[in-house]
Amino acid sequence: MSTAIIGAGGWGTALACLWAKDGRKIVLWGHNPDRIIRMQKTRENGDYLPGIQLPDSVHVTAELNECVDVDLIVLATPSTALRNVATLLAKQIGVTDAVLLSCTKGIEHGSGMRMTEILRETFPGNNIAVLSGPNLANEVARDLPTATVIACDDGAIAARLQTTLGSQRFRVYTSLDVVSVELGGALKNVFAVAAGISDGLGLGDNAKAALVTRSLAELVRFGVAMGGTADAFYGLSGAGDLILTCYSERSRNHSLGHRLGRGESLPDIIASTKTVAEGIPTARSAWECARRLNIATPITDEVYAILHKEKKPAVALEELLKREPRPEQT
Repeated sequence: MSTAIIGAGGWGTALACLWAKDGRKIVLWGHNPDRIIRMQKTRENGDYLPGIQLPDSVHVTAELNECVDVDLIVLATPSTALRNVATLLAKQIGVTDAVLLSCTKGIEHGSGMRMTEILRETFPGNNIAVLSGPNLANEVARDLPTATVIACDDGAIAARLQTTLGSQRFRVYTSLDVVSVELGGALKNVFAVAAGISDGLGLGDNAKAALVTRSLAELVRFGVAMGGTADAFYGLSGAGDLILTCYSERSRNHSLGHRLGRGESLPDIIASTKTVAEGIPTARSAWECARRLNIATPITDEVYAILHKEKKPAVALEELLKREPRPEQT
């Protein structure tokens, strides 16, 4: 499948490196012309994946019109930019038979829409799929063993993408449950921030294990209320991604929480990094969804208060510990 990747951040660049290593031609689009020029000259994304060379078959561009006439369009933008980029893309390419694959993890502020719902609204006649799982961009780009899941309402499309995009080092599983796969990938970022805060505060491994376990219970409860299936959240895009982002020092959301727990301010952290921690906008969107659905989301609520209401991390974690004991529910 001829492929265009929309979004030249760390994740989009990593996927381009992965899928072009066998000589497959990939178009990689980025919105920042200056960065694109540097990438064209150096064959490296120094801002997001320093030290990783782009294969010769990756064509880097800042022109959306170079992403037309492809079989597969991969969306790897920040969640807050997806709607605008998708709208521009739709105007540029017009009617297309391309499959759209969302690799963006998030929930839209205000509407509460998932990324594939935004794509479905923008491209009503196209097949839409989602890729999600415990996938650190740097490790994918270095061709380290990785597993992921692709979900699509059309099982034949999911199987075709599995064959096209999977390899011995990038093992792709398939699913028909788009909602669960997508929500697992989005919501885990909120809990990864909480896990990072716990580490930054020095609360220890016991506390972190309890926090991650209760985060999984909250993720399942939240995801089911939003239309997912409970069992699906124990797979790669639920428990798998949650474990990775809560424990890996390379996780942007864990790193964000860790720095907050150590006393740094959110504005200073944001100003000092070029990467996007999706837990920041997703915490707000998830908090809004929880209010509409009237479900208990204590960890999400505290992360939201820390990120958007300037609540002190130590106070938030202490209030979680003070919650009334109850029977364990998973």
